[in-house]
This record gives sequence, structure tokens and C-alpha cells, in this order.
Amino acid sequence: MTASDLPASDRPRAARLKSLVVPGLAALVALAILLTLGTWQLNRLAWKTGLIAQVEERSRATPVPLPSRAAWATMSAERDEYRRVSVSGRFRHEAEAYLFHVAGDSRQADRNRPSGQGYFVLTPLVLADGSSVIVNRGFVPTDRRDPASRREGLPEGPVTVTGLVRFPEARGTFAAVDDTARRIFYTRDVAAIARAQGLEATATAPFSVDADATPVAGGWPVGGETRLSFTNRHLEYAVTWYGLALTLVGVFVVFARQRLRGR
Repeated sequence: MTASDLPASDRPRAARLKSLVVPGLAALVALAILLTLGTWQLNRLAWKTGLIAQVEERSRATPVPLPSRAAWATMSAERDEYRRVSVSGRFRHEAEAYLFHVAGDSRQADRNRPSGQGYFVLTPLVLADGSSVIVNRGFVPTDRRDPASRREGLPEGPVTVTGLVRFPEARGTFAAVDDTARRIFYTRDVAAIARAQGLEATATAPFSVDADATPVAGGWPVGGETRLSFTNRHLEYAVTWYGLALTLVGVFVVFARQRLRGR
């Protein structure tokens, strides 16, 4: 009879310890992964908390004049996203574009705000130097997309817009294909929208401005629809990963004790 033929309880302790090497290494690798994921979520929590505080501060600050065209190239999402600005010019209503949007939800506190499917109205604002900034004037339901259905809300003279700076967003994997012929978009791609509106790329801001909730004649579009709430469940995720790591340690300790006792 060889040592391998003996019951586990009769094998030498050294052999039982040796039998823990492979499962022990596997447990260490799994533990390292779980701890790494938990730590990553804590880092994300710190980043998200800082982002929320930054957005809150910028969006509530006193509006500042939009930087001049010469400074646009130096602006970035990291430094300027959600910055509150004011800008003056004349709208080119004939060059409106439309960004698909679902306004509100069943939980919204303000029942006077619009809800349902519709569009953000994106209108070029021509500045005094001839350059343009695309302004998200606000939300309209699908039956108000046609400018003829809201003529009162198409000011012809000089206007001043107060709102938040917004930079382009990445196109999602499942985003619908833009209908450039009808100037209907599903992603906030400022460059693509500007091309569809016939704007000169070098004279158009690489960002847009979301208009605030200042009422518009006729009621449409409805501004102030920028979403400033961000999901922040990173602490929950971190606790989950660390909890799994602790569970793994407990399970392995029980397993190892049983193995060393020959069971």
C-alpha cells in the first residue's frame, strides 16, 4: 500500500499542507482581484464625489461672460464643463437642429416641467465677431419640433443667453443613427451638428451652451433641462467587493482546517 492509498486522516501533515498549495494560490489570486476591485470603487467614489461638488459649484455660480473665440481652443471639459456663462448674439432659427431627449420621469417633483419624448432645440447663436455658439434652447415635445408650431418663441433681435457650458459626449454603442438630412441627432456631437447646420468649423465653438429656465415667449422651448444629478453607488459597490473578499477568506480558512484535519 502506498501513501496515496491511505485515508486522508492517515497521511502525513506535510502532505496535507502540500495539498493546500494549489487552492491557496487560487484563493490568493481571487482575493487580490476582489481587493483591487474594492479599492478601485473607493477611488471612483472619491472622483465622483469631487465631480458632484464641482458641478454643483459651477452650475450655481454667478454667470460670467463666455470666453472670446481666441480662448475656445484652451477650454476643456475638465475645467469648463457645466460652467455658468452668459453670451449675446442673434439666433439663426432657420438652422435649428434637434437632439432626441426624454424629459422628466414618473418621480419628478415638479409636475409643471415637461415629460415624455421630444427634442432639445439646438440653435446657432451668431456673435458680434461672426462666430457661432450652438445653444440648446430647451425641450419641445415631438409635436412642437416644427418651428411653425412655436413662432412666438423665435426671437429675431439680439438676445442674451445664460446657461451651462456642455462639451460633446461619446457616442454610445447602441445609439441610433443620426438623421442629418432632417438635422435630428441622438448624440451631443457638436462637430456633426455644426456641419448639418452649415456652420463653418473654425468659426464655431467646440462646445454648446444649455440655456437656463428663463421663460420663452409662447412657452416653447422649455429651458433649464440640464440633468445635474449623477448616480453614485460606488460605496455600495466597494462594500460588496470587500464583503466578497472577507467571505472568501472565511471560506478558505474553514476549507483549510478541514483539509488539515484529514476530512
